[in-house]
Amino acid sequence: MQWLVTGGAGFIGSHVVDRLVERGDQVRVLDDLSSGRREFLSHHLDAGRVDLRIVDLTDYEATVPHFDGIDRVIHLAANPDIRLGTRVTDTDLRHGTIATYNVLESMRQHGVKDIAFASSSVVYGEGAPLPTPETHGPCVPISLYGASKSAGEGLIGAYVGTFGFRAWIFRFANIIGGRGTHGVIFDFIHKLIATPDRLEVLGDGRQEKSYMLVEDCADAMLHVIDHSDEPVTVMNLGTEDTCSVRRIGEIVIEVMGLSARMEYTGGDRGWAGDIPKARLAIDQMLATGFLLTCHSEEAVRTTAALLFEEIAGSRVGAQD
Repeated sequence: MQWLVTGGAGFIGSHVVDRLVERGDQVRVLDDLSSGRREFLSHHLDAGRVDLRIVDLTDYEATVPHFDGIDRVIHLAANPDIRLGTRVTDTDLRHGTIATYNVLESMRQHGVKDIAFASSSVVYGEGAPLPTPETHGPCVPISLYGASKSAGEGLIGAYVGTFGFRAWIFRFANIIGGRGTHGVIFDFIHKLIATPDRLEVLGDGRQEKSYMLVEDCADAMLHVIDHSDEPVTVMNLGTEDTCSVRRIGEIVIEVMGLSARMEYTGGDRGWAGDIPKARLAIDQMLATGFLLTCHSEEAVRTTAALLFEEIAGSRVGAQD
């Protein structure tokens, strides 16, 4: 099978590409490398297993030629930093909504009808029941990132209904792991490298969310695609438990071998548009037979160790 993965040089995308290559599938990656990195795919590129094309998905004319000969699309490309939308307010419109339209229309022009889409738990907004089932609604996002993901879901549903597409819409919990380039663990490590005796924590530290290891996320996506044949499948991907920001700080400090004190900026959330507490119902995912390899705290500890090694190594390399 010939897959096209948008954002395939990014954090989640590169792990999905790993799994597809392991299966023996052909993979074409479209990425503008704004947050993705060529080195995440270097082992596949050197072996000739992946076709990487540098493409700006916000440009339809530049996007459409690359969908020839494709059987199935996994659309992961998006702005990865929710907070950025509070400063540059058209970021999610351009790199989320418009890019998703360009992907869908490029698929239509080439007769490609299968798409898996990386949505997010933030589409549910604030005040949803915990754990939040896929059937919860109405969904009222409180961030521009969430609004863009919701719009993407709507566009995909329209292409299913109008043009006979088939779609898998995955609403992710917080996905973490090696190759991460943003997020709370990434930020904490950088802060502690700069000030080893103290750690600034945005909010009061009681924000509490589910964390899923990126390898589990990639495996779950492909498992669900293989085991679901509905016109539209909407599914939460996450874990059954949560981990607080305070606990994440403690784990990162421990992994780095420090004894830093945590200092809180105050308030119940880290930034405007942040949802303080989130936990997804994952009954549908588990009903497909998919089994998680770890839960939130273990995923946090594994990620802290991996990212600390990656970040420390990159700093040493830069000094050399």
